[in-house]
Amino acid sequence: MKLWVGLGNPGAKYAGNRHNIGFMALDRIAADHGFGPWRARFQGQVCEGRFGSTRVTLLKPETFMNLSGQSVRAAADFFKIDAPDITVFHDELDLAPGKCRLKTGGGHAGHNGLRSIHAHLGPDYDRVRLGIGHPGDKNRVAAYVLSDFAKAEAGMLDDLLRGISDGAPALATGEGPKFLNAVSLRTAPPRSSTGAAKPETAPPAPAPQKEKAATDTRSPFDKLKDHFRK
Repeated sequence: MKLWVGLGNPGAKYAGNRHNIGFMALDRIAADHGFGPWRARFQGQVCEGRFGSTRVTLLKPETFMNLSGQSVRAAADFFKIDAPDITVFHDELDLAPGKCRLKTGGGHAGHNGLRSIHAHLGPDYDRVRLGIGHPGDKNRVAAYVLSDFAKAEAGMLDDLLRGISDGAPALATGEGPKFLNAVSLRTAPPRSSTGAAKPETAPPAPAPQKEKAATDTRSPFDKLKDHFRK
């Protein structure tokens, strides 16, 4: 069994925030793969489903970001799931918008949701890092992550979430590269050639050949007679 955790803040006020992209990812997976219904458990919202023989529980903590670890710890204890079987979907300032990366273990890089999970479970869980970009000034980070995605980012966001959903079965079976490839096919699909084929060059026409002069077969006497007839 796997526990997938999406990080965000509860309530309509935060629903479209960059900080809530973890919630968005789980919502797309649940909707596309017939999970559900969502139920209130473990200080959050939970739904369950399967990818083949792999059972997956989705969890959206409702403790607010800074206390996410409480909800994750409660679910992990109930299902007897260890950290290596937990995957956390979260926003990542250090990745460009629309980018997705996988990571196992490591630090929390100042992310308050990860910091809380570290405190309750340690660092040895998997992460799906979802790029939201950086505002360029650390003093603007708090306001930036709690702001909604811009309208111009709607297409990028939809492609990213669809790619995550496409790759979810591979992620459930531990096929990380296959998961990332599914995301890439949505966010950076191969481009087909748009250049028009060059028309084939016709071979040069053969140079016209001069007609050969007709061979004169007259005898000298006939030539002389014809000369005086003119």
